[in-house]
Amino acid sequence: MTDQSAAAPAKLDAAVLKVAGVVVLGAIMSILDITVVSVALPTFQSEFDATYAQVAWTMTGYTLALATVIPLSGWAADRFGTKRLYMMALLLFTLGSVLCATAGSIEQLVAYRVIQGLGGGMLMPIGMTIMTRAAGPERIGRLMAVLGVPMLLGPIGGPILGGWLIEVASWHWVFLINLPIGIIALVYAQFALPKDEPHASESFDFVGMLMLSPGLALFLYGVSSLPEEGTITATKVWTTMLIGAVLVVAFVFYSFKPKHPLLDLRLLKNRNLSVASLSLFVFVIAFMGAGLLFPSYFLQVRGEGTLDAGLLMAPQGIGAVLTMPIAGMLADKIPVGRTVPFAMALIAVGFLGFTQVGTDTSYLFLCGSLFVMGLGMGGTMMPIMTSALRTLQPLEVARGSTLVNILQQIGGSIGTAIMSVILTSRLNGSPDVPGLTNPQTGEATTEAAAAIGVQQGAQIPLPPEILQRGLQYAADSFATTFWVGFALVLATFIPIAFLPRKRPPAGEAGEQAVEAPIMMH
Repeated sequence: MTDQSAAAPAKLDAAVLKVAGVVVLGAIMSILDITVVSVALPTFQSEFDATYAQVAWTMTGYTLALATVIPLSGWAADRFGTKRLYMMALLLFTLGSVLCATAGSIEQLVAYRVIQGLGGGMLMPIGMTIMTRAAGPERIGRLMAVLGVPMLLGPIGGPILGGWLIEVASWHWVFLINLPIGIIALVYAQFALPKDEPHASESFDFVGMLMLSPGLALFLYGVSSLPEEGTITATKVWTTMLIGAVLVVAFVFYSFKPKHPLLDLRLLKNRNLSVASLSLFVFVIAFMGAGLLFPSYFLQVRGEGTLDAGLLMAPQGIGAVLTMPIAGMLADKIPVGRTVPFAMALIAVGFLGFTQVGTDTSYLFLCGSLFVMGLGMGGTMMPIMTSALRTLQPLEVARGSTLVNILQQIGGSIGTAIMSVILTSRLNGSPDVPGLTNPQTGEATTEAAAAIGVQQGAQIPLPPEILQRGLQYAADSFATTFWVGFALVLATFIPIAFLPRKRPPAGEAGEQAVEAPIMMH
């Protein structure tokens, strides 16, 4: 028994890697899509003659659709089977992508993005469930490292791919690129994924759905509106956040009553899951929020094009790719509480470099900081996820991965909103340029905003001294925002200190390792 369990994690066999390939294709589609579309927002403004607030709904609508459908994933995976549900999510996402490419107005594009989000929201939690069940707890670290590649490379590859597609083709290809990938993934899934064995005994929690799905959607809508409104006291922000929070809190109290709640919060009694989930939540707030600002600095302060800004982010991906396979192997052999703090320290060191940004900071220094940060990222996110899911029983995996994905979605939205509001408020504190107004709002234009406009190609008659002063103010604003991000990164060390530092009992892992393959056949 001991020899077998020790040998179990030695290799990921061909059957498991075949399953992982399907999930990685879906993850690449859904994660790349978010960053590729963010690059296309200025193009949407000119194509549809829309304001930035209108085109931002192409991102917000997608996020709200994700938030609505993710809570249903755990129940649906048990009820209909992971293979059927995953293929349906792939089909819905691909169909939504094609519809987006046919949009003739900004309203149509937002509506089609919602359809896309309904499919995209299920891809990650169901994909994580499929992979966890396929590998068993003893090999989950390695398999999660495979899934982690698109999760970490998406934010880097997205701007490069989006910028290239818009430059050489048109904005339509930002969405059409998903069609061939979607078809390949569907065919691949049909042959690679094991036959479903759904469990029809569980009833659907309608009351829970009426509280949790709209509650999450309203809360995230309020959070997403924060950068645009600039203050939490804006009616649009606080009312929707409050109503959403009340519905979510009501669900939390209610969820312990039914036998099969929509989101099983009883799982948080598992110490590994609760500590790992909290660590992941704080990490996502800190890193995902500030991470979106790295390319913005290159675009707005340094005047780089979209493609060049994406390429400058590449060292981060290279660093992550180097450490992720090693971290995956270590996660299967050494408790993550002993490795993650060291990886987190690398992130903190790399992040500290960006608190020093100016108008002419060395690219070698910044790329080196990104590389060090990437090394840390490769050893942080997926090992924490591994810790979250490893000790769950096979029947709990679908609901556990749903819980982890909801926390990631909320954390990412909160982090993005916090960083955007801080950066915007700092930029708005810059002095106004005499006689220069914003043509859309009629309000005075600040020196920082005018300088950023010049850097991005706008024809603004700006004296050199005002341009330099505006760019310096913009650089200082980014540096201040990165200091806040750095403080949040340091805060992540608190929950990480409670991650497991000892191996789980061999009998517990062995039981799960035996049960997991049974779920798949």
